[in-house]
Amino acid sequence: MSNTSLPPFPPEYTSASYAGQSKWEEAIADAKECIRLCPSFVKGYYRLVTAQYELGQLEAALASVKQGLSIEPDNPQLTKQLRSIKLKQQAQHGAANQSSSTTAMTNKGVSNLVQAANAAMQVQTSDASVSKEVLDLQEQLRTSLRDYNLLNVQMNKSEKELRMNSITFSELEKIPADADTRMYRGIGKMFLLASRNDVFKHLDNSIKTDEKSIIDMTHKKEYLERRIKSQQQNINELIGSAGLNHINHSAIAAAE
Repeated sequence: MSNTSLPPFPPEYTSASYAGQSKWEEAIADAKECIRLCPSFVKGYYRLVTAQYELGQLEAALASVKQGLSIEPDNPQLTKQLRSIKLKQQAQHGAANQSSSTTAMTNKGVSNLVQAANAAMQVQTSDASVSKEVLDLQEQLRTSLRDYNLLNVQMNKSEKELRMNSITFSELEKIPADADTRMYRGIGKMFLLASRNDVFKHLDNSIKTDEKSIIDMTHKKEYLERRIKSQQQNINELIGSAGLNHINHSAIAAAE
């Protein structure tokens, strides 16, 4: 007999009743009691995760849903809850956390780097042989900074779209699959009536596309940060070899 077909215990009834009244703390207490009485009763985990999710206790909900899935790995309700929790966490923390974990430099370091690069572009010298090389390096640096700023704009846009799609997906999953609810899919400035499956498929594809785009742009951002720092250092070394000292060394030291 499947764990989900076990006869419900009184706490399971009361937990469901409390959930229907949005009394989530009480629902959690009775769901835990249900699990204590019968640890293999999967419906108890479903009730517990639902209440924890509604209270924003995502870490606890994640632990509970994993515990339930360890008993019945293919349970569709728990599987759906697991996805909702992960999407909600992603929406809360934002893709910026993902990119910052892989970015080599802190925001302060990047700010100092750009400051030092701007200082390097202000350097001038009367030595003709050095001047041409400095101008060439400054132009390369200017291009790198322009690419870097443009990339930041694109990343912010993708992160915003990812958060919006993740929140939309999470909220739509709260609507029962058998509910007679019309759903619309956004196409440009228009909204097209679509089936539930089409809406979820479109959102899922959009989320995956945004995630891949952000990862790709994060790698490019790291490359541009290294290139900007290298170009700035090249200008510094060239100026240093010419015996000049017009560059902002304090900004350079802070960026390194």
